[in-house]
Amino acid sequence: MSYQPAADLLDNYADVLINFALNSGEGVKPGEVVQLRVPEVAKPLLVALRRAVLKAGAHPLVFFTPDDFSREFFELANDEQLAFFAEKYHQGTVEEIDHTVVIIAETNKQELSGIPSGKIMAAQKAMKPYIDWRRAKESAGNYTWTLAMYGTQAMADEVGMSLEEYWGEIINACYLEEANPAAKWQALYTDIYATKDKLDALPIEMLHVEAADTDLWVQVGADRKWLGGSGRNIPSFELFISPDWRGTSGRIQFTEPLYRYGSLIKDAYLEFESGRVTKATASEGEELLREMIAVENADKVGEFSLTDRRFSRITKFMGLTLYDENVGGQYGNTHIAVGSAYRDSYTGAPATITDEQWAEMGYNNSVVHTDIVATSNRVVTAHLTDGSTQVIYRDGEFQL
Repeated sequence: MSYQPAADLLDNYADVLINFALNSGEGVKPGEVVQLRVPEVAKPLLVALRRAVLKAGAHPLVFFTPDDFSREFFELANDEQLAFFAEKYHQGTVEEIDHTVVIIAETNKQELSGIPSGKIMAAQKAMKPYIDWRRAKESAGNYTWTLAMYGTQAMADEVGMSLEEYWGEIINACYLEEANPAAKWQALYTDIYATKDKLDALPIEMLHVEAADTDLWVQVGADRKWLGGSGRNIPSFELFISPDWRGTSGRIQFTEPLYRYGSLIKDAYLEFESGRVTKATASEGEELLREMIAVENADKVGEFSLTDRRFSRITKFMGLTLYDENVGGQYGNTHIAVGSAYRDSYTGAPATITDEQWAEMGYNNSVVHTDIVATSNRVVTAHLTDGSTQVIYRDGEFQL
């Protein structure tokens, strides 16, 4: 009989997502509308999520999507269908919702393998207005979201675990066996924020990342702050910043496989010059990597992140970016995201900034936001505005 997590664990999971992760750690409020985007295989968690929303006095808006449903669309859709955007529908949805919970649960990790990557990216590009509307609402302080995972047999098989072992990693990473997991998250974030405050206090001009096959320079940019512990992802142990993309140069070798758009990319390697990707290779999935980077502004960095191994409860490769970008292990991890930046990294009021001003500050804007992860041992040196330097990360730990 296939493993399924106990009902009390799913209730704890839902409690963390609804009453902690949303509203940036404060949970939903009575009368708010919560969009629940859940795949068919994760129905047991959907039941717990809707129950938690109703108990909180909020309104659930359920988007229940069938499993194994995407491939035929890309096989049959013509160019017009790929580019179709239901403007009124999506605009109405963004106006209606206050929060979104997205549950990732895959029944076929490589469902779109063999589909021309250009078709996948065409459908992705069509959704840019929706992404922009949602980002604007978030910048105005009127919308929050969180991502979480529901383990499936296919996901466990892909990384060589039993389903029960795979769920054991989820349960441990999210504190689901604790009597009050939300309280555990709040305590963890107190520690993460203490490190964040130390990073924010440093007048960092550039970050220099050195590791095997990696020599990368990242320009932080003015009026930036580090982010982390906002509840946007569960679990999340990272600290990250959206840099000035124009100052990225050098090279970085990624170590973790990337599952993206229903396909697999292995051993991704990027070189940057004057802020743009000038070389992109991979031992597998290189065509998809290049197609992704060819999307408008997806050849620029939108995020730079570090995870301290002492914070993270993730020690195994899970085959899902949500977990793999937060892995601790021996050396923690570094990851960058190509594509869109996080505007809440700005120290001022994001809602007051125009698109032109975002561009002037070097905040990237793209329909793509793809995190790629390296777990190799690295040293990160901060070059400060006064000309001095300080090692801020070594052997998987912040040095602050």
